[in-house]
Amino acid sequence: MELLIMINACKIASSSRVTAVIPCFPYARQDKKDKSRAPISAKLVANMLSVAGADHIITMDLHASQIQGFFDIPVDNLYAEPAVLQWIRENITEWKNCIIVSPDAGGAKRVTSIADRLNVEFALIHKERKKANEVDRMVLVGDVKDRVAILVDDMADTCGTICHAADKLLSAGATKVYAILTHGIFSGPAISRINNASFEAVVVTNTIPQEDKMKHCSKIQVLSHRQNQAMRHLL
Repeated sequence: MELLIMINACKIASSSRVTAVIPCFPYARQDKKDKSRAPISAKLVANMLSVAGADHIITMDLHASQIQGFFDIPVDNLYAEPAVLQWIRENITEWKNCIIVSPDAGGAKRVTSIADRLNVEFALIHKERKKANEVDRMVLVGDVKDRVAILVDDMADTCGTICHAADKLLSAGATKVYAILTHGIFSGPAISRINNASFEAVVVTNTIPQEDKMKHCSKIQVLSHRQNQAMRHLL
């Protein structure tokens, strides 16, 4: 609501152009009607931003790329992939023996792109949910034995999925497990789960401030330089 008020204030003050930088787009997971009477909240947010007076939107790694189509104004959706590739090459000494893993089938395109750029293999985990934030069963597709497994996803909320995925990868023979996320929401028991999980590190961008979370979890690392540069170029 504050963002909408600020956009409108700029517009009625005769600003020629208003660009809203929204690194973590709100309600991005509600991008479709997946059950009876469910709202498409991402579309509602898009409408509200347009009505408030925004002329241009900049986001980072939208949960669903089709959200860009909810707008009638230009949308630049930046990707964390360049920063992810740089971090892997600079911080994982065994990266040439790594395997990039998606914790769900929906992230397959993301991990295959990163795996191709690194010239390594990829795997994915098929998960079945009983209800939101609860995973019933996981099936690993791919061979992670004697390799460094790098879980890559766009966001983590309560972290139940990635922590279960880490256990699955280690039991399948992975030597180490890292997690790299664009949006670290880390709600509820997330920090406790990460602390108790077998991650070498959980790497996130700064689309959501992590200073307080980092005080309680030494495994969380933040990368931000590349995204900041890209946003400055667009602005």
